[in-house]
Amino acid sequence: QVQLVESGGGLVQPGGSLRLSCAASGFFLEYYAIGWFRQAPGKEREGVSCISSSEDVYYEESVKGRFTISRDNVKNTVYLQMNGLKPEDTGVYYCARHYDDYVPGTPIELTDFGSWGQGTQVTVSS
Repeated sequence: QVQLVESGGGLVQPGGSLRLSCAASGFFLEYYAIGWFRQAPGKEREGVSCISSSEDVYYEESVKGRFTISRDNVKNTVYLQMNGLKPEDTGVYYCARHYDDYVPGTPIELTDFGSWGQGTQVTVSS
């Protein structure tokens, strides 16, 4: 059974850091593109970052230089290291698996991803 489970969210002050984890079971992450998305209250879910099977990465413009996506094949887990957090980073963060052939380094679309995790809440507030 394909499953993704996010963890690592929490409450952090502006400027702080969090590391989110996306643990996979039922398949090997290294063969798929894995994306991170977030959904702020009252807003649509948006793509934040993606790592391809070849470990090419994509970042949405607002998180470039602050977020880093990585993968540990042994632990079958993808991480999202988030530094310099801002209040506008607040939301529920989800990871998902790309359905098919992802073009490395390109923006990610919701409809191209499935096997969504349950999400982890990130709140950036003083």
